[in-house]
Amino acid sequence: MSSANSNLDMFFKPKTVAVVGVSSQTRKFGHVIFKNFMESNINAKIYPVNPKIDNILGYKCYKSILDIPEPLDLVVIAISRKAVLNVMEECAQKKVRGVIIIAGGFSEIGPEGKKLEDEILKIGSEKNIRIIGPNVIGIYDPYYGVDTLFLPRYRLMRPKRGKISFISQSGAFGSALLDFAASQGVGISKYVSIGNAIDVDVIDVLEYLESDENTNCIMVYIEGLRTKKEKTKNFYNVIKRISLKKPIIILKGGLTEQGQKAAASHTGSISSQIDILKAVFKQTNVIQADDALQLFDMARMLSSSHFPTGRRIAIITNAGGFGVLTTDQLVKQGFDLTTLSKETVEFLKSKMPNEVIISNPTDLIGDSDTERYKIALNKILEDNNVDIVILIILLSLSFVESDIIDVIHAARIKYKKPIVVCTIGGQFTQMMVKMMEENEIPTFPNPKRTVNAVKALIHYAEFCIGREEVCYPLDR
Repeated sequence: MSSANSNLDMFFKPKTVAVVGVSSQTRKFGHVIFKNFMESNINAKIYPVNPKIDNILGYKCYKSILDIPEPLDLVVIAISRKAVLNVMEECAQKKVRGVIIIAGGFSEIGPEGKKLEDEILKIGSEKNIRIIGPNVIGIYDPYYGVDTLFLPRYRLMRPKRGKISFISQSGAFGSALLDFAASQGVGISKYVSIGNAIDVDVIDVLEYLESDENTNCIMVYIEGLRTKKEKTKNFYNVIKRISLKKPIIILKGGLTEQGQKAAASHTGSISSQIDILKAVFKQTNVIQADDALQLFDMARMLSSSHFPTGRRIAIITNAGGFGVLTTDQLVKQGFDLTTLSKETVEFLKSKMPNEVIISNPTDLIGDSDTERYKIALNKILEDNNVDIVILIILLSLSFVESDIIDVIHAARIKYKKPIVVCTIGGQFTQMMVKMMEENEIPTFPNPKRTVNAVKALIHYAEFCIGREEVCYPLDR
């Protein structure tokens, strides 16, 4: 890490946590957050704080954080903005290490809110208290058990443990993508909602994730940098360094004049650095996504795939039309299909029914079963002319069952080449898709999304291969 400021363990590995604003009303933010900590099996002591009640959910409730009998690593402030400054002063007296401020109504609403932010930041700076927020949904770490998301779990599913970390300037956007990830069986390492980012910003979190062993891919949603010009330069240096170790995918909001205005009223961010940010993205290995689905797709691909040593692509399908559409998408994106070796073609012809088309795409036809896919997949991956395989499996018209997952998983380990699945369908297909994602097999519902994800993987690998400073495992 480049600075001591990037040590954010007080947020992700706290030993003592206080939640200010815990209420007996189950829908209040403080109640939900405190209950999250109770249910997460976190290895930390948790303390509810509310001067109006004595007990909550079987825990003694403290009148003030000053009454808590031991030092505090983290304080989550889940009360109205007008009361935040008083709690910050108490945090200073208590020598708290980190604070998360949930409430909005600060710089995003105008000068009065900005003044309050400045007073809060002054306390934090003088007393060495790191601050996430204000105007955030919080953070989520399924490895350690930190969960300050104020939406109950029946409304917002929590993703399982995974290798993707997610930094979002918008809490609502981030929470929606978390819920979607959980529904798809995709795991998350860490989620951080930075909101107005008066202290801890995207640069700090990126530097923390740089050495996080549970993170191998980072996706970021930003609307603008609330930083001075010298820190914009630091942003360039940080992402240039980290993107050679771990893929960084960024979705930038506020690319239009109207979008910039919306960003200013949403998180108080400054989107005027659009040209600067575009230049940063172009000069580094950062991948820029066009929308939320693409951000998610690219992260899934880059977090779970072996890196290709070339761009020679083979398609295996049981549906000729999907093979054609995927070919069209590859050509549109500047890729060509590879030519299978003579030995591969002859071997497959000897093993397959006469109706099967051995070419590229290889069409196993609609009655294909798992065994036919296994023979084709392994032989094509073995081919030295092939770097990547796109596996199209329309499950509604085939005899492929769940054992295909074991086949794909074994082939990934054996050949260390990327395998991407494209499939679409109803209930049975969606069940299989979730099982594949749970086994880190990237799966996409149409050729366009499939090829966009493949393109991101190829471009990242091409940028990294041959560079001495790369320390990212290209053959994982």
